[in-house]
Order: sequence, then structure tokens, then C-alpha cells
Amino acid sequence: MRRYIDFYLASMKISILEQIQYSMANYFYMIGMITEPVIYLVVWTTIANQQGGTAGGYTAGGFAAYYIIWTLVRNMNIVFTPYGWEWRIREGRLSMELMRPIHPIHGDVAFFAGWKFVVILLWLPLAAILTWIFKPTFHITWMEALVFFLAIWGAYLIRTILLSLLGMITFWTTRVSAIFELYFGLELILSGRLVPMTLMPLWVQNLSNYLPFKWTFFFPIETLVGTMTTSQLWSGVGMQLLWIVSGIIILNIIWNFAVRQYSAVGG
Repeated sequence: MRRYIDFYLASMKISILEQIQYSMANYFYMIGMITEPVIYLVVWTTIANQQGGTAGGYTAGGFAAYYIIWTLVRNMNIVFTPYGWEWRIREGRLSMELMRPIHPIHGDVAFFAGWKFVVILLWLPLAAILTWIFKPTFHITWMEALVFFLAIWGAYLIRTILLSLLGMITFWTTRVSAIFELYFGLELILSGRLVPMTLMPLWVQNLSNYLPFKWTFFFPIETLVGTMTTSQLWSGVGMQLLWIVSGIIILNIIWNFAVRQYSAVGG
């Protein structure tokens, strides 16, 4: 355990220092990413105003709160993608990582976790500007803030596991883009990333309860902008933990088969 702790602390420190060096690049990246939620926000705020002030239980201020928190959750959900797996397997970059006495996924988790601390600091001024422009409505309790902190890290781990599982497909095939696009489409519909889940048909909302997507976007956002009870908040954290544990078990099983297929083809 001490070895893992030392590895994570060192990797996260390197990541933080590296991302600080490229802070302007990170800022421009985040500004580009904000375009997506701002479009959603303007559309749904307009709809809410046209329908008497609410849509799907959200006021204009509620939509503003949802999509401003969305920007932070989205940045927390940036992880090593299947395209990254495709690249390091195709180029033979995985060979060196397999020689280390630690699973390669730990390196991914630690590096991107360190990046998140820089992302949060860079996000604060952008959130302040969005708050000034769109006037969100917040009623945050200390319990909701605590659960949100746990939920955004839980979402990060769930999405890391999901995209790592997709990435491992490249042990058997050289391209994963088609499958990743299918995953992306399901995530848009079933996660609350495109619109709050309360705006989706009831059958979609019920289906999302049994899939991991909702717990990576909608649940973390709703912990701050929704009206969840204490029981619902902690039940959501429990569902995230269930998906994390289940994902780790599946990940280890598939990894044992996938790594046997590996052959370096890069220069």
C-alpha cells in the first residue's frame, strides 16, 4: 500500500507541475469546452421563459445553475480515452508500462487526478463570469457540498473505468472509433450531459437508473442544484461505489485476457 501511495503522490505532483506550465493551453481548452453548455443553457432558458418560467421543473436560474456546475463536472470527467489506448498499443508505447511493477491504469488515474486540481483552480474564474452573466439559483447545504465533492471524484473513477474497458478493445482490433462513438451517443442521452434527466421521457429516466452514465453527470450536478433528500444523496454515492467496485472487478478480468493479445507494432 505504501508503494501505491508514493506512486500516486509523485505522479499527481508531476501532473500538477506540468499542467501549471501549460496553464494558458488549459485555459483555452476549457473556454472551448464551455461553448457546449452555454448553447444548452441559452436554449433551455429561452424555453423555460416561453413556458411560464419553468421547464421540467427548472427555472431559468435553475438551468443556469445546472449548466455552470456541468462545466466543472465535465472537466472532472476528462480521462484517458480509448483513442489513447489505441495509440499506445498501436505504437508499442505500452511495452514500457508493462515492465513496471504496477498496473498501467494506475498511471492514468494518478496523472489525470493531479490535472484535476489545476482544472478546478482554472475553472473558478470562468464559473464566476458565467454566474455574473446568467444569474444561477443556488441553495447549497453543507451536506450537499460534501456529497458533491465525493460524487465528482466517484464520477471521475467510473468514467475512467468505462473508457479503459472500451480502450482494451484495441488489444483485439486496431480501431475503436465506431464503438466509442456508440458509447458517446448513449452517454449523451442517458447521463444528463445533453439535458437534465427530468426532461427526458420517463422510460429513459428509469433505464438510466440501471446504467452507469447517470452517475457520472446527472447525479453529481443534482447534488448541488436539485432537491435531493439526505437518503437520496447517500444512496447515489452508494450507487457510484457499486459501479466502481463492479468496474474494477470486470476490468481485472478483461485485462487478464486482453494483455495476452498484446504485441508491439510501433517503432
